[in-house]
Amino acid sequence: MGTASLGGEIVNVVNKLQDVFTAVGSSASQIDLPQICVLGSQSSGKSSVLENLVGRDFLPRGTGIVTRRPLVLQLINRKATTKQANGSSAKVVGDDPAANEDEWGEFLHLPGEKFYDFNKIRAEIVRDTEAKTGRNAGISPQPINLRIYSPNVLTLTLVDLPGLTKVPVGDQPRDIEKQIKDMLLKYISKPACIVLAVTAANTDLANSDGLKLAREVDPEGQRTIGVLTKVDLMDQGTDVVDILAGRIIPLRLGYVPVVNRGQRDIDSNKPISAALEYERQYFENHPSYKGKAQYCGTPFLARKLNVILMAHIRATLPDIKARISQQLQKYNTELQSLGGAMGDGNSANVVLSVITEFCSEFRTIIDGNGSDLSLNELSGGARISFVFHELFNNGIKSIDPFDQVKDGDIRIILYNSSGSTPAVFVGTQAFEKIVKAQIKRLEDPSLKCCQLVYDELIRILGQALNKIVSSLPFRRFPALRDRFNSVVVTFFKNAMNPTTKLVTDLVSMQACYVNTSHPDFLNGHKAMSIVQDRLNANKHSTPAPDPKSGKLAPGQINNNNDLDVDIKQADNSFFGSFFSATKNVSKKKGAAVMEAPPAIIRPQAPLSERETMETEVIKLLIHSYFNIVKREMIDMVPKAISLTLVNRSKDNLQQELLQELYKPEVLDELLKESDYVVARRKECVQMVQALNKAEEYVISHVGTIVC
Repeated sequence: MGTASLGGEIVNVVNKLQDVFTAVGSSASQIDLPQICVLGSQSSGKSSVLENLVGRDFLPRGTGIVTRRPLVLQLINRKATTKQANGSSAKVVGDDPAANEDEWGEFLHLPGEKFYDFNKIRAEIVRDTEAKTGRNAGISPQPINLRIYSPNVLTLTLVDLPGLTKVPVGDQPRDIEKQIKDMLLKYISKPACIVLAVTAANTDLANSDGLKLAREVDPEGQRTIGVLTKVDLMDQGTDVVDILAGRIIPLRLGYVPVVNRGQRDIDSNKPISAALEYERQYFENHPSYKGKAQYCGTPFLARKLNVILMAHIRATLPDIKARISQQLQKYNTELQSLGGAMGDGNSANVVLSVITEFCSEFRTIIDGNGSDLSLNELSGGARISFVFHELFNNGIKSIDPFDQVKDGDIRIILYNSSGSTPAVFVGTQAFEKIVKAQIKRLEDPSLKCCQLVYDELIRILGQALNKIVSSLPFRRFPALRDRFNSVVVTFFKNAMNPTTKLVTDLVSMQACYVNTSHPDFLNGHKAMSIVQDRLNANKHSTPAPDPKSGKLAPGQINNNNDLDVDIKQADNSFFGSFFSATKNVSKKKGAAVMEAPPAIIRPQAPLSERETMETEVIKLLIHSYFNIVKREMIDMVPKAISLTLVNRSKDNLQQELLQELYKPEVLDELLKESDYVVARRKECVQMVQALNKAEEYVISHVGTIVC
């Protein structure tokens, strides 16, 4: 096989791949194909370079942004013939009598139509551009694919990109510069892209917009080739020899100087063939270039680009083949998860599979048997354990029975509980009343514990669903996803009713019966002894009494005598602390001292010794019994929640899902596919077909090409 034919075959393989992927949308594939992207400012002469390479006028011209969409230009070399190469009956577009049937263009978006009139090609580029971008000089990243067959071209693929601009004009968007730059960077930043940076030679190379942008993605100049236009318009005595020698801004692929038609030539319809002849004579006769004329001009540029592109394709084709295989496997897998090409998978089995997979994952997360246990934070069942043994445990322990009940309150309860008969011993009723009220305080944290565990189950629900969503059934059937989530949440809510009932009953059980026979309970005799010992210890540690006053220090015990030994001022009645010690009572001679009780009777004096002893005994008993109850609640509430909420969910959730979801009357509604799935399946089918074609092209040619 000759070099020329091999080169054409190499480029044709990439052209076919490009057509295949463009047909299904450029964003559908992540395979970067080798291509040459033409970059430059609006006045750099990009269009003239491309037209010289083709040898025909076919690009739109005018002021402002003319190229508003990327133009993928595929040049196909073919032998000259008097008949159409394939003898097809394709629709012919063009009525130019000078049209050559050996040269024509085809647009990918107009299959079956051949354009022999290149003026019609220009008109179609304008028409399709305005159809996608409108007439307001906006831009679009959607490419136009144009293939030109001619015996006068070398097989080559170029992407003509919009020219760089600085200032918006007319009704262009204010951010037009950023829009264009972002589009260009998207193309030239791909490693498989060769950058053809076009710069006018009569301007300072350091100010070249094309080279500046190319260096952002290719700072070493490894995949950038420079084209210097308007060489013939340079000032007398100047040339680009230093640039060609790489002494200004070196590029590994070098520079090629060209001479294009000027605006006057274009306006006078000067043939490109004449322009190419002028270019040849210019370089052969110019004193600075005649020794290197064979390395200058459009023909050399075409050959150089052809060689560069072939070498680049050779280097990247094995990687392209691997990427195609990888993408094909990916899309085939996704297509199967979407029910196959026809979407006729057994949907009922999908429901069973999702239920089984979810319940298995749910139990695994709670039990902590998963293979992907987190190394950074608690998750799943461990969070429930944290609620039980840290939050609830500490919450119950933090409840102080005496933060709301003070000593004075206990004294009043002691008096009230004895009724109309003064108590001889410490009142049991007072102890039970206070301790039951404190036990009731355990209900709130216990119910809060239920709610926290419920919240953790909802979290686990989301965690389990996220894992099985990757298999796509939920995205395929949104009604199934919503119904699935609703059924599970409803199940948890229903399970909360018996859970909160059981926890409330546990508190009520503790409050309804005070078991003073509990082996850990401190009985009354022992409590009295402890308090007596404490008071005696206080007695020995208090200051000695003042012998003049004859009074003991407050809180001292005087062998069953009153605390105040001043008989005249002593107030040793049962309700002595309810009357002020400084109370002055006026009485008449022979009249009894007696008044009606006040509307509200409250203690007026500090606790007496007897009241202090009784209060301390009650507090000891409450503290002892309340600690017993707290320990039992810390133990029993997690068990109750586990029984009626956690374990019930693990054991019965699958049955509940089957009952609610796997019913003939609801399956049809649940298994309606979303618009996203239908559209995505269509995309996957197109991509699989395209990738299969691409793989066939590559496999059939890769052996020959990489040799």
